[in-house]
Order: sequence, then structure tokens, then C-alpha cells
Amino acid sequence: MGTLEGKTLFITGASRGIGKAIALRAARDGARVVLAAKTTREHPRLPGTIHSAAAEIEAAGGRALPVKCDVRREEEVEAAVTAAVEHFGGIDILVNNAGALALTPTLETSMRVWDRLFSVNARAAFLCSKVCLPHLMNAENPHILNISPPLNWDPRWFKDHAAYSMSKYAMSVWVMAMSAEFAEQGVAVNALWPRTIIATAAVRNLLGGEPMVRRSRKPSIMGDAARAILVRESRSCTGRFFLDEDVLREEGVVDFDAYAVEPGQDLVPDLFV
Repeated sequence: MGTLEGKTLFITGASRGIGKAIALRAARDGARVVLAAKTTREHPRLPGTIHSAAAEIEAAGGRALPVKCDVRREEEVEAAVTAAVEHFGGIDILVNNAGALALTPTLETSMRVWDRLFSVNARAAFLCSKVCLPHLMNAENPHILNISPPLNWDPRWFKDHAAYSMSKYAMSVWVMAMSAEFAEQGVAVNALWPRTIIATAAVRNLLGGEPMVRRSRKPSIMGDAARAILVRESRSCTGRFFLDEDVLREEGVVDFDAYAVEPGQDLVPDLFV
């Protein structure tokens, strides 16, 4: 199996949760990680900042560059990518992890919320890919990984939260489109999604609190699954929609209890699965 040693990862929303888990797993290989996120000061309900995450990455054996970046703003994304290239000499991997969540039905979805969903999910993934691609095409084994779901057009995934579903599905459409568009250049473009709910701040604050957390898996399962994808040869692994558990089963993992927040609990399947 390959390694991420010496690779430069540009990860959006990496100050906490799944993004930080992917960063920490890469750091254990000796990777260089650019943390592109907004949080520079601790929030009472959202623990972690780009600086605290950077310290954890360094402690895990990686190198870190924390960059304050609102992925909705083109000039900030361009500045963050420029800083990454100047600091580490290039970019090998982009992880479009930053996300916005609002599980509201149509009549309860304000246009302000709609704009945030599509700006952070759909638009930012496209923007970050567009800005990083010229550098990725110079990399030896370039990857883009979107944290987005498999395309499942069952109406039940739309009737209760159409705006959120479409904003996340847009990220998956970018996978389908860009994997074909950049196949000749050897840039892998894939999606990764959790089979079960992952214990993140969103779950604690918005999706059921501690009872739901106890029926979730730890973010580390997404870190391990992402690493397993990102070490694969880019030309032979592209245009795919992975579930974390399936990826790890391909790698020989058979015992998933270590990923459970509370082993023995019935796990809750994630959306779109």
C-alpha cells in the first residue's frame, strides 16, 4: 500500500470533524497539510481552530500550514492556494470537505439559508477545484476528494430537505464531470461518504445531540477511508462514489467496533445511503 509521506493536502473545513480526521491520518504518514478554514477563535459550541488543528497535525508527525479562508470568497481561496504553493512547493491533493447543513423543507428554507448551502457546498467545491487544478496537474499522483454522497435519486432524499440535497449532489456531479474532463491529465476525482452518522459538532448541535452521538461512528473512520483512496494510483481510481465502510473492507478491515463511539449501539445510517 502507498503512503502520503511528503504529499501536500489542501483540506477545506479542516479545523474539526471529518476534515481534521483526514488531516490527522495524513499527518501520521508524514504529509504536509494546508488547513483552509474560517475558525481562528474558539467557539463555545464548535471546538477547535485552524491553529489547534495545526498543532495536532505537527504532533502526529506531519507539517501544517493553517490559512484563514472563507471558501465562499474567491479571493480568499486564491490567496490560500497561493500560500500553499509558496510554502510547500505545490499541491498534490484537494479535499473538498467544508460543508453547510440545513435539513429544512421548501417552505421553511429561507433564501439566505439556500444561498449558504449552495455557496459552501456546491460553489466552494467547484471553486476550490478550479483554483487547485493547475497545480494538481503538475503533481505525480493528483487527487480531488469531495465529501459528498452517491447519487441516489429516490424522492425520499428530496421531499424533506430539497435544498440541502441538491447542494450536496452538486458536489457529486462535479465528481462525475471532472473525473471525465481531467482523465487524460491523470487527475483522480472521487467522492467519499459515511455509511453511518459520524460524531461531529453538527450531530451534537443539530441532529439529535448526545443520544445520536452514541449511535454514531468516530470521524477517524473517514480519515482512514480517505487515506486508502488517496494513496491509490490516480489514473486507475477516478469517478467513483465510495462509502467509508466499503473502502476499508476492500483494505481488509473486518472489525469496525473500534470506530463506534459506543460499541454495541445500533448505528444510524447516514443520509442518501
